[in-house]
Amino acid sequence: MRKGKLWSFALIMLLVLSTALAACSGGDDKEGSSDKDKDAADTGGNENKTLVFGRGGDSTSLDPSRVTEGETFKVTVNLFETLLNFGEQDTTVQPGLAKEWEPSEDGLTYTFQLEEGVKFHDGTDFNADAVVKNFERWANGDADTFPYYNSMFGGFKDDENHIIESVTADGDYTVVIKLKRPQAPFLKNIAMSMFAISSPTAFEKGDDEYERNPVGTGPFKFVEWKPNETITIEKNEDYWQDGLPKLDKVIFKSIPDNSARLNSLLSGEIDLADGINPADGAKIEDNDKLQLFERPSMNIGYLGLTVTREPFDKKEVRQALNYAIDKQTIIDSFFEGRAEIANNPMPPSISGYNEDIEAYPYDPEKAKELLKQAGLEDGFEMELWAMPVPRPYMPDGTKVAEVIQSNLADVGIKAKIVSYEWATYLDKAEKGDADAFMLGWTGDNGDADNFLYVLLDEDNIGSNNYTYFKNDETHKLFLEAQTEIDEDKRNELYKQAQEILHEEAPWVPLAHSIPLLGGVKELTGFVPHPTGSDLLSNVEFK
Repeated sequence: MRKGKLWSFALIMLLVLSTALAACSGGDDKEGSSDKDKDAADTGGNENKTLVFGRGGDSTSLDPSRVTEGETFKVTVNLFETLLNFGEQDTTVQPGLAKEWEPSEDGLTYTFQLEEGVKFHDGTDFNADAVVKNFERWANGDADTFPYYNSMFGGFKDDENHIIESVTADGDYTVVIKLKRPQAPFLKNIAMSMFAISSPTAFEKGDDEYERNPVGTGPFKFVEWKPNETITIEKNEDYWQDGLPKLDKVIFKSIPDNSARLNSLLSGEIDLADGINPADGAKIEDNDKLQLFERPSMNIGYLGLTVTREPFDKKEVRQALNYAIDKQTIIDSFFEGRAEIANNPMPPSISGYNEDIEAYPYDPEKAKELLKQAGLEDGFEMELWAMPVPRPYMPDGTKVAEVIQSNLADVGIKAKIVSYEWATYLDKAEKGDADAFMLGWTGDNGDADNFLYVLLDEDNIGSNNYTYFKNDETHKLFLEAQTEIDEDKRNELYKQAQEILHEEAPWVPLAHSIPLLGGVKELTGFVPHPTGSDLLSNVEFK
């Protein structure tokens, strides 16, 4: 169709549509307006009570106990609550669904006094029996179903290393948890998002049904999930904390491309955006309609090397990749000074960090020498897995992968960049299908155990240890550190473990970043949390 005819046709259709809309103006507006428009109409047009939160990827589940990835926790932290909470901007332990708690002198028994009068979103009573049923559900599972429970509590009900001896109700509002051995970070562990308390009435319908229909006690209730598009949650009118939440609705919108997400913020399509490119931070700061948020850094971005796959079963090859990759160029090119080179598998802000360890320097000749020692002086071919979504610790996985690919080519290694949809990427990497994979971790409780043991111990192969690395010395150190109550002694154990990990090199640690978010100027009450899970109950528009 020629342009002149197209314009005439369009004009006629516009007139027809205008007439139709005028005729229908007295009826209910079911379509054609955004959720924010509808909300403004409901409140007389004076106050916006719907937050649209743009993020880089979709959740993989809405049952927090079944996942290890942050996109799910972004949503579920607002639907569910844990027995204990973290501080507003740190990982100090605070009251949650348990208003008081008391450990025994030997560190083996914890007694929790629960809040009374709290109900789950489906009307089920929150009480001690509900807590017991949640722990029983996790303990009777397996690593495929509840991977994080496996990581934090040494396995499941009948496993030798399972740390929890019993969880019992003492009356309606008292829970007693007994451990087989002391666990220094136990209170921080149960404050983590994945150990949120669910409605037994809901999860007893089946795990697969439940992860699409979550029911907690939190400030918001689940409404709808359109995969790879939006997740909508709404105000819990019966929330037990008076005056909260302040918003009526939150829509989490998946926008994988960083630039597209920024444009959505600039155009007013969304109110809040995470995964802002460091290079775009100044653009937000210079815009008088926007504000820039910095998330406290508690993360690590890394290249994992699957040690069960040749030639990464050779330490010399893993060390060679550490020498071959130019970390400083990656940070200068993609982080705009809002990151630092990673020396160890955990950030310097975590107690027990070994400051004496220096990062492998960028030394291609040393890399070639090590490859020769491994019998690979002519190099080799490999797959380099690049993350398909921006993450707080890696704002642009594909571009960083291209730098790594170029670095490896300089030492004779031919790396083919591959990727998958996010959930598939995680699933295949967890199964050990990757040669080398880009990934990272945002700490969930601020403890060294949550980085070193969770990510690099043999107990967590098949859950959070994607490299399949195992080492008898580090395993012994990690377990000893878990039961050591003396903080100085714990720290020394973790420092020893980091020395071994540096030598064995199952990772190429890349960067510790300062993640950025952008929001509209009217947004108040938003406080980015270092864990990456942001509670939105105090957020509102002014």
